[in-house]
Amino acid sequence: MHSNNRGEILSSCHGKRARDFVLEHFIGKVLWEDERVANSRSKKWWIALLVLASISIVGAYVWLNHQGLEISDDIASGNGRIEATEIDIATKNPGRIAEILVGEGDYLQKNQITARMDTKALEAQLRQAKASVVQARHGKSYAEALVQQRTSELAVSQKDYERSQATYEANQHAISIRQLDHDRATMQATAALLAEAEAKVLEAEAVIEVALASTQQIEEVIDESILKTPISGRVLYRLAEEGEVLGAGGKVLTVLDLTDVFMTIFLPTAQASRVQIGAEARFVFDALADITVPAKVTFVSPNAQFTPKAVETRTEREKLMFRIKVKIDPALLLGHLEQVKTGVPGVAYIRLDPTADWPEDVQRRSLP
Repeated sequence: MHSNNRGEILSSCHGKRARDFVLEHFIGKVLWEDERVANSRSKKWWIALLVLASISIVGAYVWLNHQGLEISDDIASGNGRIEATEIDIATKNPGRIAEILVGEGDYLQKNQITARMDTKALEAQLRQAKASVVQARHGKSYAEALVQQRTSELAVSQKDYERSQATYEANQHAISIRQLDHDRATMQATAALLAEAEAKVLEAEAVIEVALASTQQIEEVIDESILKTPISGRVLYRLAEEGEVLGAGGKVLTVLDLTDVFMTIFLPTAQASRVQIGAEARFVFDALADITVPAKVTFVSPNAQFTPKAVETRTEREKLMFRIKVKIDPALLLGHLEQVKTGVPGVAYIRLDPTADWPEDVQRRSLP
């Protein structure tokens, strides 16, 4: 009986091990199949990416070569963005901003009022200065009246002295020497009073000049508190807000001068050395598909950009880049000021030879 039980137990153990073995073998095979499928898919993805990258590289190579064929050696080109001269509208005197009348993006006409500073204290000073002018003028009027009085008194005293002197010379017993001396002293004293009155007139005139100068100075400060734009242009930045206190020279707005529009590009030494000031140029913009904008070279930098400190080899010299400024004619811009947008990317083409033909991309576009 014991041997039968032992046999059943062994049979049961062998059956369990067999089942475990089969199960492990099946799971392993499934996992191996999944891994093989995953590896196969991963390889397909990598192959697809490599094909796409190859196509992109070949396409870029073909495009670049095609572009290079369109531009002759007598035409230089460079990428850039449209820029305009920036002018800051700032306070001349310290103070608090009372109001700002414009915002970013607004188009301004020349001498348009853009902001006002608080002038309450200045207006009080102006009233005081004007009152000082009135007071000084009254003082002058009083001094002038006193001059007239002293002039009359001097005339009377002078006649008295002349009469006394004539009488004394005719008959010394008719008038005493004391009377003659008294009349002479009276005349001299009256003359001194007249001179003093005349000096007071001059002093009053000086006081008036000082008061008027103070008034004019305060009025100028008040006028300077009204901030105007010196040019016609567009507000680029609003740098301050109402109620802020600014020091002298504090910036309130930045305005773009839309009559001074240009693009800055960089050219290598070989091309920059051939660029002439005033050379004809053309702008091409992606945003304006059918238009090319005429321009001229206005500046060629004498200093290289991205230059090593010591340039000793020809290879290094060939890497030097020079800044070129290409400007649109202001006369052309006058009729399109409100349409000018800075920051627009484009390409500037420059004629290194005045007789060179423009690239095809320029020729197919019309002038504005």
